[in-house]
Amino acid sequence: MTYNDPHYVNALLQLIEGLGTLAFAISGIRHAAEKRFDWFGGYVCGIAVAIGGGTIRDTMLGVKPFWTTDVRYILVTAIALLITVILRKHMKRLNNTWFVFDSLGLAFFTIAGMQKTLSLGHPFWLAIIMGCITGVAGGIIRDVLLNNVPVIFHKEIYAIASVAGGILYWAMLSLNCGLTFTVIVTFFLIIAIRFIAVYYHVSLPTLHDES
Repeated sequence: MTYNDPHYVNALLQLIEGLGTLAFAISGIRHAAEKRFDWFGGYVCGIAVAIGGGTIRDTMLGVKPFWTTDVRYILVTAIALLITVILRKHMKRLNNTWFVFDSLGLAFFTIAGMQKTLSLGHPFWLAIIMGCITGVAGGIIRDVLLNNVPVIFHKEIYAIASVAGGILYWAMLSLNCGLTFTVIVTFFLIIAIRFIAVYYHVSLPTLHDES
């Protein structure tokens, strides 16, 4: 199958991780701006959300973290900082800009996490877990740095969108769908779930202390 071609998989992974890094970095920097961090603090927050999930994934898989072998991910975060600073007035008018970039990052990194796990020969159930970790762990790190309760624990559907995308990814590859087509469909499913959940205020039931 196509996803076993190492050259194709590597090129696709680099593209997806690059786009995910940019999207997540912009999201993290926008959150830092709301807390009135300085430029350095914004960069730190951006890099944490951009590489945090992938770093945890690669460490658990026993490989070098993806950004330690390619300086472009660090540079992409710097570009994200410049974009946010230059376009800050325009982004301020778009209250949901951070949400859009956060959703894009979630979709890109979920797919990247799954495909990297599969390319290393691991089973699909682990790939789904690693895809979710790649997609959401950076946001948890960001929220901890900003002294916020991580969004996945108390707000709209987030990690569930990642898991749903992972299941679809597995199903399509099991049916011998092309890798590129599978990536595109999975990407739009995750985005659609996020947008629908936020627009219609869909969330999981909350826990209550009955004592």
